[in-house]
Amino acid sequence: MTGKRKRGSILVLGLALFAMFFGAGNLIFPPYLGFKAGEVWEVGFLAFVIVDVGMACVAVFAMSKGDGTIFSVTGLIGHKMGSLINTVIVVCIGPFLAIPRTAATTYEMAVNPLFPELSGGEFIFYLLFFLVVFLLTVRKSAVVDIVGKILTPLMVVVLAYLIIRGILSPLGEIQEKMNLAQAAQEGIVAGYQTMDTLAALVFAIIIISSAAQKGYTGKKEKNRAMIASCAVAGVLLALVYGGLSYLGATVCDLYGEDITQAQLLIQIIRAILGDGGMILLGMVVGLACLTTAIGLVSSSSAYFEDLLGGRVPYKVIVTVITVGSFAIANFGLSTIISIASPVLSLLYPVVVTLIVCALFGEKMRKTYIPQGASCAALLISFCMVLESFGISFEILHFLPLYEMGLAWILPAFLGGFVGFCIPKAKSTV
Repeated sequence: MTGKRKRGSILVLGLALFAMFFGAGNLIFPPYLGFKAGEVWEVGFLAFVIVDVGMACVAVFAMSKGDGTIFSVTGLIGHKMGSLINTVIVVCIGPFLAIPRTAATTYEMAVNPLFPELSGGEFIFYLLFFLVVFLLTVRKSAVVDIVGKILTPLMVVVLAYLIIRGILSPLGEIQEKMNLAQAAQEGIVAGYQTMDTLAALVFAIIIISSAAQKGYTGKKEKNRAMIASCAVAGVLLALVYGGLSYLGATVCDLYGEDITQAQLLIQIIRAILGDGGMILLGMVVGLACLTTAIGLVSSSSAYFEDLLGGRVPYKVIVTVITVGSFAIANFGLSTIISIASPVLSLLYPVVVTLIVCALFGEKMRKTYIPQGASCAALLISFCMVLESFGISFEILHFLPLYEMGLAWILPAFLGGFVGFCIPKAKSTV
């Protein structure tokens, strides 16, 4: 493969990865983060990028260093527990939360504002949306090229135009609303909501496979391709997130705190570009959500096809996931987001802990570090979720980074140390 063709392939892979990550959650949360953080929006944005972009890219690289499957990360705690976590992850970023959210976001941000007379027509819209997703996903080999070569460039152009206009003509003055710790916590929570780190464990399967098809077969060559692809996706994601966060910060004193994520972005675009700009918003939302839905359905189907040993055809799995997502989408965006928050707060610390452990490769399999660290992270995150429902655990307040929602980090390190001290038999896998 020539240098020019390699660069072209890397660009396609990077754009495909960017498009898969940048979907419904990524579109509505950064502006709301800036709106909530106000004057210290940069701090919230930095926390958001680290939790979201940073960890997602690390997850892709960790899988590339391993065998290219999700078990190279979750399998560190054993096959059975790894399979359980894998299934929970895929269900969350699949038909239970993320895929239905793409359709619900498109309707509430694009269809309903443009065609208010169609209010109540969610069922028909969701039916058409998932029909398109099914048709673009059912051919597994074509997914990356469809996303990377056609949909993503259109989406980037529209987003760049919206953000540049908003930067050149700010809507208002940025006001003080939060302190640094609060802004960081807001960014971390928003990063959880995008589900990109969870999605990375599934997206990486199709990206790594596509890289191999494009000629990146050697271990070092494949790892370099993944690093370069992640760099392309990461830079684009950071630029878009930063622009959207800034736009949200410029309207922090213009709207009430009861405004929703979708309503805020609608108001920002309408204020910058007028009612005609809502057409552009519809294009952005449609492209972002459609590309994410394609990636999620395809990757989730590939996972379940492998889990079931090929006994169930890929097309059948795609059909089941698409129909299930269609059913849940009818509950609406607000309900889906409210359900996602505690689920993701419980799952994310465990997944992040395992991703970090996976960077050290096979060395971790010779110890109980992954088991000890992930169990401690799960325990603390479970207690923090209970606190969000009114059950108080005073001891948690003494843990470092509690105010930022990262109280699980120190216990995870301690749990890993305990696991390191426990001898592991050589015959144990």
